Amino acid sequence: MTTDLSIKSSALPVWDVADLQPVLETAFGKGGTFRDLLVALSSEGPCLISGAALREALDACQIRQALDEFLPYPQVVESLDEVYVTRSGDRPEIALHFAQPHALPQNTPFGTVTIHIGRTLTLIVDERGDATLKPGDMRVRWLGVSENLLVRLRRIEGPQGAQDVVQVSAGNILSQTTPLSVLTLRAAPIREVAAPAAPAPPPTAVVITVLHRLPGRVRLRVAGLYRNPAQKERIERHIVRQPGIRAVSANILTGTVLIQCDPAIGVEEVQARVVRILAGVDEPGQAQVQRPWHTMSIEDVAQILDTSPGQGLDPAVARRRLNEAGANVLPEIRRRSTFGMLIAQFSSLPVALLGVSAILSIATGGVADGVVILSVVLINAGIGFFTENRAEKTIAGLSRGAKPVARVVRAGAEYNLPGEELVPGDVIVLQRGMPAPADARLIETDDLTVDESALTGESVPVAKRADVILAPDTPLGSRINMVYRGAIVTGGSARAIVVATGAATEVGHIQRMLAETEQPETPLQRQLRVLGSQLALLSLAICGGVFVIGLLRGYGFLVMLKTAVSLAVAAIPEGLPTVATTTLALGLRRLERQNILVRRLVAVETLGAVQDVCLDKTGTITLNQMTLVTVFAGMTRFRHEAATFQPEDDGTTNVSAGELIDLLRLTALCSDVRIEMNNGAPQLRGTPTEIALVRAALDAGIDVIALRQQYPLLRVQLRSTQRNYMVTWHATGGDELMAIKGAPDQVLAMCSHHLCQGIVQPLSDRDRTRIVTENERMAGQALRVLGVAYTYGNDLPDERRDLIWVGLAGIADPPRPGMRELIARFRAAGLHPIMVTGDQSATAHAIARQIGLRRDGHLEGIDAAQLEHVPPDVLRSLAQRIDIFSRVSPAHKLRIVQALQRAGRVVAMTGDGINDGPALRAADIGIAMGRDGSQLAQEVADIVVRDDNLQTIIIAVEQGRAIYDDIKKAVHFILASNTSEIAVTLLATAIGAGEPLNPIQLLWINLVTDIFPELALSVELPEADVMSRPPRDPQAPMFSRTDLQRIGVEGALLTAATLTAYGIGLTRYGVGPRASTLAFMTITVAQLLHALSCRSERHSIFEPGACPPNRYMPLAVGGGIGLQVMATILPGLRGILGVTPLGLLDWAIVAGVSTTPLLINEIVKELMYTQNRREIQQEER
Repeated sequence: MTTDLSIKSSALPVWDVADLQPVLETAFGKGGTFRDLLVALSSEGPCLISGAALREALDACQIRQALDEFLPYPQVVESLDEVYVTRSGDRPEIALHFAQPHALPQNTPFGTVTIHIGRTLTLIVDERGDATLKPGDMRVRWLGVSENLLVRLRRIEGPQGAQDVVQVSAGNILSQTTPLSVLTLRAAPIREVAAPAAPAPPPTAVVITVLHRLPGRVRLRVAGLYRNPAQKERIERHIVRQPGIRAVSANILTGTVLIQCDPAIGVEEVQARVVRILAGVDEPGQAQVQRPWHTMSIEDVAQILDTSPGQGLDPAVARRRLNEAGANVLPEIRRRSTFGMLIAQFSSLPVALLGVSAILSIATGGVADGVVILSVVLINAGIGFFTENRAEKTIAGLSRGAKPVARVVRAGAEYNLPGEELVPGDVIVLQRGMPAPADARLIETDDLTVDESALTGESVPVAKRADVILAPDTPLGSRINMVYRGAIVTGGSARAIVVATGAATEVGHIQRMLAETEQPETPLQRQLRVLGSQLALLSLAICGGVFVIGLLRGYGFLVMLKTAVSLAVAAIPEGLPTVATTTLALGLRRLERQNILVRRLVAVETLGAVQDVCLDKTGTITLNQMTLVTVFAGMTRFRHEAATFQPEDDGTTNVSAGELIDLLRLTALCSDVRIEMNNGAPQLRGTPTEIALVRAALDAGIDVIALRQQYPLLRVQLRSTQRNYMVTWHATGGDELMAIKGAPDQVLAMCSHHLCQGIVQPLSDRDRTRIVTENERMAGQALRVLGVAYTYGNDLPDERRDLIWVGLAGIADPPRPGMRELIARFRAAGLHPIMVTGDQSATAHAIARQIGLRRDGHLEGIDAAQLEHVPPDVLRSLAQRIDIFSRVSPAHKLRIVQALQRAGRVVAMTGDGINDGPALRAADIGIAMGRDGSQLAQEVADIVVRDDNLQTIIIAVEQGRAIYDDIKKAVHFILASNTSEIAVTLLATAIGAGEPLNPIQLLWINLVTDIFPELALSVELPEADVMSRPPRDPQAPMFSRTDLQRIGVEGALLTAATLTAYGIGLTRYGVGPRASTLAFMTITVAQLLHALSCRSERHSIFEPGACPPNRYMPLAVGGGIGLQVMATILPGLRGILGVTPLGLLDWAIVAGVSTTPLLINEIVKELMYTQNRREIQQEER
């Protein structure tokens, strides 16, 4: 970076030799170093020292060696021109200015290192006395590769005293990775001291073995990869960026790497590339040094990247850099593999316990039992796998896009080139409609405007300039001398030098953040995991207890082992995985019909637990489409909505739309928008602001094409830095029509008359005041305001003061239709909507007021700049009460989401841009736009709204809550039913009353009969009050203590009914299959009827209209009872289950006893509901 010393030194004291000698003698009197001199000079205050005076003073004090040893190159010392001394805060800062830059070779144990020193070397001395070079002051080329290096002047304490060395740490300093090596470039001390410690040893040899090879495919065994995740990450990240490499997969369990490449690449070449990367010599992208390019001049950027702004790179140099830096492609977002999705279906604890039970059943002779259990597991896995796999394929179809093409200058020739072949130092040409193919420093601009909304969230295109140098802390959205990959050129043209490609771009940094962001466990996953663990412990305890009790009572070992396994199956909710998966899958299908694509089954339910909804403004709350919203013409205010203009009711009389039409006609003429007809419909091409004005003219019924034919365009004067307005001249058959639009203050200053009521009238001071007031009002609403005027003539408008004022046009990116209603529904459902935007605070607050984001009558907002130094604990509490976060970066969005999660909140994040990716991944639910959203956002989100209609989110939340309720109802039914089965077997075994239920009957109940009511409960429609309840506590268990007590009581009633029937059977028939059949039929019918009671926690089934209709429930209960009847009729099924036919009296006993639990439960529920309703009414009074 070149420092302009001439400006700084104009008012500084200049030191001569006499001034320097006392300071030098003091600094070096006790054997000091050159760094001590720098500290001493800075303590004397700002000054300027010529290089000649410094050299002469050092020679006079006989300490010239201090400078020679700091810069051990005579040509550098002799070219020292000036030394500028000041302070940076409380730290000394010294700039050494040389007459010319230098490239200095240095031999090291690692090979030849070339140090590049620019014309200015700036050092900042810290509190420890170390002097750190500013980024960009020194470059090092090592083994022909430009490294991203940290260069520091350090003091090293040795056995014989201190010495100064320049240390170069190789590695990615910005991401704070461990240095690859440390090179000591100068080790000579000022005094006679021992030599410094030897540098780090060179990298160890890399051993690679070729296992097999095919054209385009090779598998290698890499030493050191086994159980080394860091090595795996490095291999997969860097090798895939090599030219011709298509895919890389490293396996740390086998220590092998599978590489898919172009068939033309030989195996030896692939092997050599892997060796170079693992040795740290040829790592793709290491030639890309991350620098604050926006702080540098064009000349410095060209010098650092060794390129010519006019001629570009030589093609041979470009090819070499392509090998060094890698292809200009972004690492693909790692999607879930097919195998991973399949394995995930078997990862829950209930499924694992079922698998163990199946193995034990087969081992003890129950092959049929084991087959049935495994069948249930496989059915559950199949439903989940096929549902999620289909969603993944749909997402992949949404994200496919064409490969970009870049316009590049090489060796002075301009031509098209595949975007992936760009390298740092390339000169590219940008034109309207083109996406920026890489990060680049602008070198020429011609009225360039760029849409960076995908990166920054700013909906308004940004005007760019090349002739500025910005401060280091300039935010990304304000770097007007840079363009970044993914931005779209909306107007003008430019040339730029590529400074970063591929993963080194800003988009690449966002994807790196994405790779480091873990997806949180959903509330349902957490609750089912806890429930499964509890049931596992309960199962083991009960099985062990029954097994021991049975042995003590004299039962055989094998008999009790079979019984214990059967009870284990009864204790585990076998139907839970199937019911949960089926419920989520059905919910997913319902959401698909609402144009909501869900990628993960559990995401459907998580929607119901959402407490905070972080809404990205641009493209999510708003349309990301500039629209003319307000016009002030003829001293009348007009509102533009739904393609119509309506005057606002402010007491104005005699409203005339003539001035409105005149304003729209003038803005359609004073425009560079191109109109192309496509199947009879106009297609507009231009900047968003210009398109908004022309679209408004079309909405007003103006034939813009005919208008332009009537007034042909003669010439155009575009905006400039000094003239913030646009002028066009048009032929009229007489004097030329001059149309002007631009900054209202500048346009108004040129006007002497205005158009009102169809008459040109003098512009009075009162009229001017009203126009200025209206302009301020519109600007306060975060509108982009343009003034419109006209006159006749062919001279320049700034030479005149007689223009005719027509009016003001207010343009904005308006909220999507229905956003106010959506926010109101969020609040009614107990959700906290939060706006997160890259826009300015004023714009964000204006949009927030329009959509009704206010909470308790006021808005709480914070700018991202205030978040930089906020501790995590403070941010956690702060995030819960803030409504608006403005000027946020991708990292800020991620911090906000994580702060809310640390506070125990369930967070949904909506977004459509690249900058939303990390936050979408980290959120409990990431929601991306499907029509206008970026590919990255769609690939990382859990949910994609295909038609970009956010109204469907509230439908999704309702479905999520209903699904959770349905799963909870089904689990409630399973737990109560399984509790009764366990209690019946345990009590009968304990009192020695025989075996009321044999193992195959327990399997029949759990795997066949109960599955139908479970599925019927899983498709219950939402209850009427589902959206008036607050979100559930995600940290709370699925069932509270009260819920478990109620389930225990219900299970006890079912147990009592079963044992009552069994007791009657024992009395009538004695121990044997007939008594067992009564118990089997009673518990099954009682459980089927209990499903009716589980339909609602609060409402009785006898209460009219309390539960929404469910046509599947009668079929489930009736079908289950039908299966039980068939079990007693069909001889073959009777033999398998070990049951006998029942007489009429037996059926009467079954019917009477089995309905008793249902009646008792419903009576208790009705009494409790009535009491709760009375308490609520008393509180309301």
